[in-house]
Amino acid sequence: MNDNYADIINLPHHVSKRHRQMPLEERAAQFAPFAALEGHAAAVSSTAQRVRLQVEEREKQQADWDC
Repeated sequence: MNDNYADIINLPHHVSKRHRQMPLEERAAQFAPFAALEGHAAAVSSTAQRVRLQVEEREKQQADWDC
């Protein structure tokens, strides 16, 4: 192990007497997706639906050609 932190590695975790600890939900919100990705799931879903319809149409056409 690197000796750079040997003097502090075993110290107890500091807990402020002045500030409350941030709730887990708020801490997690700091790592929420960026607004740039807003709507991404809807776009993926829309594209999947469109592709699904195209595949169904091609399968229908293929079935018509096979008859």
